[in-house]
Amino acid sequence: MTEYSAIRLQRDGAVARITLNRPEVRNAFNEAVIADLTAAFAELSTDPSLRAVVLAAEGKAFCAGADLNWMKAMATFSWDENHADAGRLAEMLWTIYSCPVPVIARVQGDVYAGGVGLVAACDVVVALDSAHFCLSEAKLGLLPATIGPYVVRALGEQASRRYFVTAERFSAATAHRLGLVHELATPETLDGLVDGLLAGVLANGPAAVRACKKLVQDMAHAPITPALRDDTARRIADIRASAEGRDGVQSFLNKSKPAWLLSE
Repeated sequence: MTEYSAIRLQRDGAVARITLNRPEVRNAFNEAVIADLTAAFAELSTDPSLRAVVLAAEGKAFCAGADLNWMKAMATFSWDENHADAGRLAEMLWTIYSCPVPVIARVQGDVYAGGVGLVAACDVVVALDSAHFCLSEAKLGLLPATIGPYVVRALGEQASRRYFVTAERFSAATAHRLGLVHELATPETLDGLVDGLLAGVLANGPAAVRACKKLVQDMAHAPITPALRDDTARRIADIRASAEGRDGVQSFLNKSKPAWLLSE
């Protein structure tokens, strides 16, 4: 397995755990973090045995956005250099969002700026109830452009309009109410909630879980046309006729365990 400088990547059977490992700078982004996350998720995405990823962080903060030294370097960049640099961040977010298995964010502390995009690119978010979120870019005369597509999808258009332009902090409870966070936790319950979600994913058909994730991404903003309706019919026909689908239905009818549970 590849060695990384800014993150830790561990495997626990079918589950991968990626941990941001720069607590001394509140896990802020720089070139190394972006490169490591992109490479790690790209590597994992090609593994057919993978069934889930947990994205976590060391220290008090989950991710504070951009590293100060990285920001100082960007201040001297030309437009072309800024474009290329932002493109690498955009590619990282896409690699996480498009990972074929569920990505669960374990948010143990505050999340600022690009960190909110990192969380929004995940499929399920569990956060400490004491965590705060902030889309702080406008305070610096900037905008949350590369993270925008993921944040708007996760937070919603109306809330995004508010928090993009005010750059105010909001609580984990508010993030939960708006849908960015799925589960609120205390320090004592955080890992139990993450493990419970993992257990739920692992109890389901592996191919079905991958297909479900892709279904949501493909259908969320698509108009309900005859072509879309036919596409949905084809997708369910494909999985019903698959070995996993046939096994799952027969196991349910016979009150037995399907093959993906028997093999564990």
